Amino acid sequence: MHIRSCFRLLAVIAATAMPAQAQYEWTSSRPDGHAPIAVMGDHTHEQGEYMLAYRYMRMSMAGNRDGTSEQTTASVLDHFMVAPLDMTMTMHMAGIMYAPSDAVTLMAMANWVDNAMNHQTRMGMGFAASSSGLGDASLGALIGLKSEGSTRVHLNGGLSLPVGSIERTGVTPMSDGNAVQLPYPMQLGSGTWDVTPGITVLGMSESWSWGFQGMGRLRMGENSRGYRQGHSAMGTAWFALKPSAMLSLSVRGEGRLWGDYSGHDAAYMNRMMAPTVREDLRGGRRLDVPLGLNLYFPDGALAGHRLAVEWHMPVFQSLHGPQLETDWMLTVGWQKSFDPH
Repeated sequence: MHIRSCFRLLAVIAATAMPAQAQYEWTSSRPDGHAPIAVMGDHTHEQGEYMLAYRYMRMSMAGNRDGTSEQTTASVLDHFMVAPLDMTMTMHMAGIMYAPSDAVTLMAMANWVDNAMNHQTRMGMGFAASSSGLGDASLGALIGLKSEGSTRVHLNGGLSLPVGSIERTGVTPMSDGNAVQLPYPMQLGSGTWDVTPGITVLGMSESWSWGFQGMGRLRMGENSRGYRQGHSAMGTAWFALKPSAMLSLSVRGEGRLWGDYSGHDAAYMNRMMAPTVREDLRGGRRLDVPLGLNLYFPDGALAGHRLAVEWHMPVFQSLHGPQLETDWMLTVGWQKSFDPH
C-alpha cells in the first residue's frame, strides 16, 4: 500500500472511530483546543492566521542506570575514571506559526539551552561543568488531511538546523587547567541536518478532547566532528477534560526510543575517561505519563491568550548505560493566535 493511501486510511479511521462526536465541529478556541504544552506541531491554522509561542522547559537527571537497573556511583567508577552524578537542562523555546492557506501551516522555532552537570572522580573529587548557548533551530510545515467535523488529521514535516555548538569546552580536574571539549551530553546541538516526519490526529466533543501523534527524527550524515547522534521515534496519546470555558486538565502517555551515536569525536581520546564520551552508551527508551493544565482566556483584556503547564514523571526507563536517568521534566508555556481578518 502506498504511503499516501495509508495516511488516507488513517484519516478515515480517525473520522469514524468515535461516532458520538460526528456532529461536533472541532475548534481551537477552547482550553483543550491545543494539545498539552509539551506536544509540538499539534494543530493547524486558518489562512492568514499566525501564532506566537514561548515555552520554558527544565529537565532533571540524577543517578545512573544500565538497562532497567540503577547503578551506584562506585560501580560506575569501577570501569571509568569519572562518573556523572546529575544534570539539569533548561531550554527557552520561541516559536511562530503562520498559515499561508487553510491546508498548510508553517512553523519556525529557536532555542536557548543551559546545561549543568556534576561529576565525581575515582579519587573522590567532585567537579561541575556547564554550557550555554543557542540550540538547534527548526523549520516545519503541517499539511492538513482532514479539516472538518469533530476530528482533524495533519502530517508533520520538519527540518532541524544545526546551529547549536558541538565544540563547547571547559576545565576539568584532569585537564591541567586547560580547556578541553566537554562530553556529548553537554554539547548544544547535533551538528547535522535532521528530518522530522510525523502525523497528528485530534478529536473533540462538547466537554473533552483527545489526540495522538507519532514523530521521528532521522539524522542526515555525520557532523563536522565525525559522529552522528542516533535516530529517534516518539509516540504520544492524550485525553483532556474541559470543566469550564477557561480550564482543561490532561493526562498523556508518551513513549520515546533513541539510538546510540555512530562515529567518534577524536577529542575524546580515552574512552574509559567517562561514560558520557562513549558513543555506545547514549541510546535508550522511556515511557512517561505527563499531567497537564491549559488556561484559555476567551474574552476580556487577555482574550485569546493561553497559559499551560505540564509535568512529566517517567514510569519506565531502559538505558544503554551507565547513563544518567531522567527524574522529571517541567514545561510551562504561553501562546497567542492572531487573525488579521
